[in-house]
Amino acid sequence: MTVHAATRSTSKRASLPDKYKLFLMVLPFILLVLVFSYGPLFGWSYAFFDYRPGIPLSRESFVGLKWFSALVSSPVQRAEVMRVMTNTIAMSLLNIACSVLPVAFAVFLSEVKTPWYKKSVQILTTLPNFISWVLVYSFAYALFNTNNGFLNGLLLKLGVLQRPVNFLADPSHTWLKMCVWHIWKTLGWSSIMYLAAIAGIDQELYEAARIDGAGRFQIMWHITVPGIMETYFVLLLLSIANFISNGMEQYFVFQNPMNRNRIEVLDLYVYNIGLGGGSFSYATAVSILKSIVSLTLLFVANGLSKAIRGNTIL
Repeated sequence: MTVHAATRSTSKRASLPDKYKLFLMVLPFILLVLVFSYGPLFGWSYAFFDYRPGIPLSRESFVGLKWFSALVSSPVQRAEVMRVMTNTIAMSLLNIACSVLPVAFAVFLSEVKTPWYKKSVQILTTLPNFISWVLVYSFAYALFNTNNGFLNGLLLKLGVLQRPVNFLADPSHTWLKMCVWHIWKTLGWSSIMYLAAIAGIDQELYEAARIDGAGRFQIMWHITVPGIMETYFVLLLLSIANFISNGMEQYFVFQNPMNRNRIEVLDLYVYNIGLGGGSFSYATAVSILKSIVSLTLLFVANGLSKAIRGNTIL
């Protein structure tokens, strides 16, 4: 009995590290998240000081909530914040409204039966996602600039225009134009999740539908579309959680003095007043409020997911 007990104890001690094997495997990634996602949160302290570049924070004056109250302290500042929030909300709403386009693209692409053509279309529509917005703007400049742009030159030769039009500086329909560029860049990449969901649908459902005499579009509408709705709603709710975090790279490269009032979203506003205007403390305060609102929207989206779908996304 003693030998058996000793053997069991030794076996237990030997198997003890197995309980932590998965934890040790994921530990490097946890550390990376802590260092690069939570470590920079120390920078939030700048919002509570009157920070000036080059001077240590310990020597700066503590001002408390001064920069937070500055957001609504004057009518001019309130109007500025409302302008930026209007641009942010409008572009986010347009992107959410267009989120059905990758779904439709994936559904129709899955119906293509020619393998080489299907792969070619998928590659050509996915590649723009890996192109930086700087190169996208270079492409847009080559098309639309007033000096030797392709579109202006073509319209002038056809007699449609009497003089070149500066399409890139034109502030009209800025939100719609930014949405179109975003769709062009992300359509193929966004459809990958839906193509994977379509591949996971039970093929026996399609066979049964064909036997029952269902047509191609009936099969798409009654089998393919319901089969990917779960994926669509998860991604939609995540988009709602990131409603006011729509990035700045696209808007930064397309902004100019003519369209700045219509293109400046919240992230770009933080960049412009921080690095561009030197108001680091004020920019940090705006960024903190943006993060709080985004976190609130995440929990709201999580609650909607539980109420509508019966399970959560967190």
